Amino acid sequence: MSLPPIAVFDLDGTLAETAPDIMRVLNVILVREGLPALPLDRARELVGAGARALIERGFKVSGRPLDAETLERLFQDFLVIYAEDATSHSYLFDGVLGALDALAGDGYALAVCTNKPILHTRLILAHFGIDGRFAAVAGRDSFPFFKPDPRHLTLTIEAAKADPKRAVMIGDSRTDIVTARSAGIPSICVPFGYTDAPIETLEPDFIIQHFDELPAAVERALAHHTSLTA
Repeated sequence: MSLPPIAVFDLDGTLAETAPDIMRVLNVILVREGLPALPLDRARELVGAGARALIERGFKVSGRPLDAETLERLFQDFLVIYAEDATSHSYLFDGVLGALDALAGDGYALAVCTNKPILHTRLILAHFGIDGRFAAVAGRDSFPFFKPDPRHLTLTIEAAKADPKRAVMIGDSRTDIVTARSAGIPSICVPFGYTDAPIETLEPDFIIQHFDELPAAVERALAHHTSLTA
């Protein structure tokens, strides 16, 4: 029996708008440390590289140095606070459910590959009732490797029992593009996620403006990739 093709999704800024809750927890940490809270509109430049980087960036914006020991303490605090409420202000992007249904109906396995810790990842997917749709869910701590290491992606595909030669990565950032490219897998990106540069300047294989476009984009990406590797 042949392995199915697979669509692998990032989570934050790709499947879901999670920045409001992430920034809320960051601000709890900052205010507790005597720093001003940051507005939600800073999320695009701060979110996307994991909680440690988020805290580091938050302190840098606030102009206060942060030593390694304090960073680790605040990181552990962040994980606890976030786990208590990871979803109260988060939501799935429009069209996500329909795109997942369409891809599954076309025979694709689905997976999540994110640098968010697996605990919070599973809490969010369960909250939105989509956890059962994915053949594999991999967080930052699921393997010894995490994005942009391509093994995070390839091991996720392996865990999903899918065909790595017919795989597509769907994301929102430089990290997702680099990970996919390093793994020899085409990337499709959304322009409304968390990125340190306009997504078109990072040259993913395809960009979609809405999830309604995703099933057709996945087919095009795989057809194009097959033509290049044939």
